[in-house]
Amino acid sequence: MIREYLQMTFRNQEGGNFTLSVYDPKDDLTSEEVEAVMDIILQNNTFTSPGGDLKSKSAARIITREVETLATY
Repeated sequence: MIREYLQMTFRNQEGGNFTLSVYDPKDDLTSEEVEAVMDIILQNNTFTSPGGDLKSKSAARIITREVETLATY
């Protein structure tokens, strides 16, 4: 099974990273749309982390993974 997710990484108050993943992003997602959402998350102080409030954007990327299940129990 191939799975995609949007990974948005922010820096927190202590300088550490906080990563938010969204599975199955829309196919035609643009960098401008992602940047706008990240700005809203920062402006509204939507999330906090063990290292404090999120302070800035660090990175955004689409990750594609292929998972092969060998067994389930």
